[in-house]
Amino acid sequence: MAEHSFNFEFNDGALAGQMILIAGGTGGLGSATSALLARDGARVVAGYRSNRERAESLRSHIEERYGKRIELVEGDIANPAFRAEYTASPAIAENGLHGLVCFAGDPARVKFDDVTDADLHQSLQENYVAPLMLAREAAARMKASKISGSIVLFSTMQAVAPFESSINYAGPKTALIQAARILAKQWGGPGGIRVNVIAPGVNKAGMALASIESGKYDFYVEQGIIPRFGRPEDIARVVRLLLEPDNYITGQVITVDGGLTLRRDRG
Repeated sequence: MAEHSFNFEFNDGALAGQMILIAGGTGGLGSATSALLARDGARVVAGYRSNRERAESLRSHIEERYGKRIELVEGDIANPAFRAEYTASPAIAENGLHGLVCFAGDPARVKFDDVTDADLHQSLQENYVAPLMLAREAAARMKASKISGSIVLFSTMQAVAPFESSINYAGPKTALIQAARILAKQWGGPGGIRVNVIAPGVNKAGMALASIESGKYDFYVEQGIIPRFGRPEDIARVVRLLLEPDNYITGQVITVDGGLTLRRDRG
């Protein structure tokens, strides 16, 4: 009878010492990811646009609870000069860059009947151009250091399934998904860079929080379409998986929505 081997390798400390840049890392979804990765030993550089008070509060919380310290960088990734500066922080310059997570974006809440060319251009800049160009900066940094890293971009469930009144936001986010697939193919292979996308559903944080508090999405829970609203921790755990150095996933979109896009027409 053949002998079976169950010597599986599960590396619980996979992110220890890994330098991870998180754009939007102090916001509603990003803060949970910054906390989880720091707790697991990653060296986190968290970027934020302008809310320094919130950023400092998160840093203090992580230091007090986990005994870890994250670095903070202030600036708007829509600014090309800042993108280059962002990926060249002293810590990254010294240690290289192992991962980029880009939460940055804008909900673009303007009715399509009222939208202007300027509104659409701004949404395209915030939700497609800026994240894509930041990914290019990060990839260049990884390649220069000969690091086989990981890039995680953020789309939305509205780019996975058609939702009414979402075109201003969903259009650029859909384009970002296709761009990520192309980059995964272009930068992949042995020693290459993995690129994946997370498409969150309705979460009690970030852009969707105001809509949840208004009762806009209560229907989905009341009718049993989803078991609950999403939490920032749901997203953070998926990000951690995709950043693990030996991860076997690339060029994929992971929809974290409790099944809402599958069941939303019920009820």
